[in-house]
Formats: sequence, structure tokens, C-alpha cells
Amino acid sequence: MVKIRLTRGGAKKRPFYHIIVTDSRSARDGRNIERVGFYNPVATGGEKRVELNVERVKHWLDNGAQLTDKVADLYKQAAKAA
Repeated sequence: MVKIRLTRGGAKKRPFYHIIVTDSRSARDGRNIERVGFYNPVATGGEKRVELNVERVKHWLDNGAQLTDKVADLYKQAAKAA
């Protein structure tokens, strides 16, 4: 099954997440199919908190991909902002 989920990056105590499309059997920070955006939970000032390619996410959802709970929330925020 294909999932759209977060993969962690960034430094210790400064998390940064990429939103990726991947096989559900692969590791959290393992192989991915496509990167469709990012999420920065500690964004300050002029930094963007969420950047998401809504068209590509919609394409993957139409082809049977499933969103994780957190990515579903981020998708709603990004769709509302766009």
C-alpha cells in the first residue's frame, strides 16, 4: 500500500519533516517514491510552516494512496490556504 507520510530531518531539538509518498513497508527515513512538500513545526518569523503540492497529493489519493493522520491535517490546512 502507498502512504503519504512524514519523514524526519533537521537537527536535535529542531525537527523538520518532509512529506513523502512511500510504500508502507519501507522505514520512516528510508526509500521514498516522491517528495511532495515539507512541514516545519518550529517555524518562526517569516519561515513557512507548511508547503505542500496539493495537486500531486490529490493525484496520489486518486490512485489509492492513504494519508496518515498528521498529513491529513496538514493537507486540510494547505488546501484551505490555497
